[in-house]
Amino acid sequence: MTTLPPLREVIARHGLQASKALGQNFLLDAQLLGRIARIPGDLDGTEVFEVGPGPGGLTRALLAAGARVTAVERDRRCMPALAELGDAYPGKLRVIEEDAMAIDAPSLFEGRPHIVANLPYNIGTALLVNWLSAPWAPWWQSLTLMFQKEVADRIVATVDSEHYGRLAVLAQWRTTARIAMGVHRSAFTPPPKVMSAVVHLTPLESPEGVPLAMLERITAAAFGQRRKMLRQSLKSVPGAVEALEAMGIEPTRRAETVSVEEFVALARALATPG
Repeated sequence: MTTLPPLREVIARHGLQASKALGQNFLLDAQLLGRIARIPGDLDGTEVFEVGPGPGGLTRALLAAGARVTAVERDRRCMPALAELGDAYPGKLRVIEEDAMAIDAPSLFEGRPHIVANLPYNIGTALLVNWLSAPWAPWWQSLTLMFQKEVADRIVATVDSEHYGRLAVLAQWRTTARIAMGVHRSAFTPPPKVMSAVVHLTPLESPEGVPLAMLERITAAAFGQRRKMLRQSLKSVPGAVEALEAMGIEPTRRAETVSVEEFVALARALATPG
C-alpha cells in the first residue's frame, strides 16, 4: 500500500489556497473520497478521466482503487503536488495542464474511461451537457460527478416535480441518472455556501430517429415559457402543436407535466418527414 503525506500537509507545503475564480473547493476527507471512488464499481486496471483534480485528493482515492488516471488541471499551482502523486504511483497518473472545456478528451484514451470528478462549480453543468450531447454511444463508460445539490436535483428530477426541466430531459433520454450520495458543505475547504451531491450516470441506448437538435429546440421552447400551455410555448416550433394533437398529448398541458418519453416521441415525430 502506498503511504502518502496528509493532504492538508501537501496543500500547506505548496501554498494551495482554493481559487474562487476557478470554482475550486477541495475535499480532504480520505474516507469520503474513497466512497466516491467506489461509486463507478471496480476500477482496478481501468482508465479514469478526472477534471480539476486540484491538489489530488480524489486522484489519490482513484489511484488507490487501481485506476490509471488521466487528470486535466488548468491551475498551474497544483502541478508540483500532482507530480509528487505521480511519483508515488509510477505510470498510473498522467496530468495535462489544459482547460477541460477546450481539450479533445476522447482522443486521450484507448478505451472508454469512467469519468470521475469533483467538478469546478463554474463549469460543471457545461461539461455535463457536452458529454451528454456528443455522438452516441458515448466515449465514456460512466459519469460520477460532484455538483451543487440544486444542480444534482435538476439532473435526476422526475416529471411534474419542482426541479424538472431541460437538464433532466437531456440527462435522462440517454442515461440512467441517480444521486449516489450527498456531501455536506463542511466536507470542503473552503466550505461552499451550498450543499453538494454526487450524481452517477450510466449510458442507455439512444432512442432512434431523435436528433439532439430537435429535442433541444422543443425543450428550449417548452421550458422557456414553462408557465404557459404547450399550445402557446411550442408555437415557435413548426408543426409541434399539430404533432401534440396527433400523439394525443393535450396542448393545454404545461412543460413540467410532459415526460422524457413524450418529449422524445415529439422530437421523433417532428424529425420524421410526412
